[in-house]
Amino acid sequence: MTAVAPAPADTGTPTAVSRLMLPVLSLTVMTVAMMQTMVVPVIGRIGDQLDVGTTAVGWVLTANLLAAAVSTPILGRLADLRGKRPVLIGILVVVLCGSLLAALTHALPLLILGRVLQGASFALFPIGIAILRDELPTERLVGAMGLLSGMLGVGGGVGMVVTGLLVHDDTDYRRVFWFTAIVGLVVLVAAMASIPARPSVASGPLDWIGAALLAVGLVLLLLALSEGARWGWVSLPTIGCAVGGIAVLGGWFAFERRAAHPLVPPQMLTRRPVLVANLTALLVGAALFVGFLACAYLVQAPRAVAGYGFDATVLETGAVYLLPGAVVGVVASVCSGRLLNRFGARGVLIGACLLGIAGFVLAALSHDAVAPVIVAMTAVQVFISLAYAALPAMIVVEVDQSETGIANSVNSIARTIGSSLSSALISTLLTILTVTGTAVPREAAFVIAFAVGAGVAGLALLLTALVREPTASTI
Repeated sequence: MTAVAPAPADTGTPTAVSRLMLPVLSLTVMTVAMMQTMVVPVIGRIGDQLDVGTTAVGWVLTANLLAAAVSTPILGRLADLRGKRPVLIGILVVVLCGSLLAALTHALPLLILGRVLQGASFALFPIGIAILRDELPTERLVGAMGLLSGMLGVGGGVGMVVTGLLVHDDTDYRRVFWFTAIVGLVVLVAAMASIPARPSVASGPLDWIGAALLAVGLVLLLLALSEGARWGWVSLPTIGCAVGGIAVLGGWFAFERRAAHPLVPPQMLTRRPVLVANLTALLVGAALFVGFLACAYLVQAPRAVAGYGFDATVLETGAVYLLPGAVVGVVASVCSGRLLNRFGARGVLIGACLLGIAGFVLAALSHDAVAPVIVAMTAVQVFISLAYAALPAMIVVEVDQSETGIANSVNSIARTIGSSLSSALISTLLTILTVTGTAVPREAAFVIAFAVGAGVAGLALLLTALVREPTASTI
């Protein structure tokens, strides 16, 4: 196991600044997750209000995803090398500029540019984990990481709820971006006041060649996943991007094995616990979008046409069907530290996966009434929150303190790829399986989607069984 530098000793009563650090980082991470999901329910309205087609407006989502894939590993490693505070503050400034641009513009190209700038926010979570590892003593670190990680799942649900509250009837979609700008400004000011400065523990130059190869490979792969439904899954562009992305990533891995200062040390990727944590993150990221997207489309379906659904508005979708899960997810995140200390990361992750399986199975078998759907989505939300809380605890015990930022950045990218996979799958299912003579998805599409969610959670459970329990004493 890699030798890990000890966390700072607890020097006594926390100062006001140190007490603020964890709440501010938690709010920061929740904001990141909100930015990922808030745009999804209004993507159709953006197209209508800007008078652009489905393909063009789809880049509002795709550009954000690609920007995240490119920037997250670079910014994570830059934080390890140059200091967490300045990189985190810089990212928050860029994200704020992106939110303001998206809120002010009436042109699709500038909106897409704003979403590209917002894509830098994905790096805030791994940098936040690295800050906690630098600043907190061991006895507080596991609980703090659990809370911070759980906010990823909570933020996804909160984002959908807030969108429903802000955008309804014929209101302007820009309310979403004004909201993210206001929250972004609050987070920036709070971070400047509460995040301490500490010299970096890593040394060496940034591996720009490795960064470029990783960026190109991820962009090609994610392009195939995000645009495959529109291009056609067996079309030349889709296959070309997928094959090209895999080839470039293979070349990147070979290059990193020979590099003197690799962006991502190859042994970090091949070490069994870290590999399992990254694969599990991919599966949990997939489960997140299966739950949110399938639930949103299901409850909004017109019952008179489809024979199922609840004719819910965007507001009702968020406030009735997703808000309970978001609230319980907050409670689960707050309690995750105690659960991790008592049952360990492996135990919490196993329990979370079992809960996720139960939630998805309930949704597949009983989605003709409001109460079972709410219960099912609440179970899925708690699964996501607890799983996200457990994963960093599995990673930090296996990597050196100087590699915390990049290690969690890779884990974040794995979640992003998983979300892209599930988004592509759900979109394809809902497009192919439709009620005859309409564009409304058949009920079977949702049964399949929820079954996939249960299978994904089950596979995450099996992967978790492959790793030993990390011990807090090694953090």
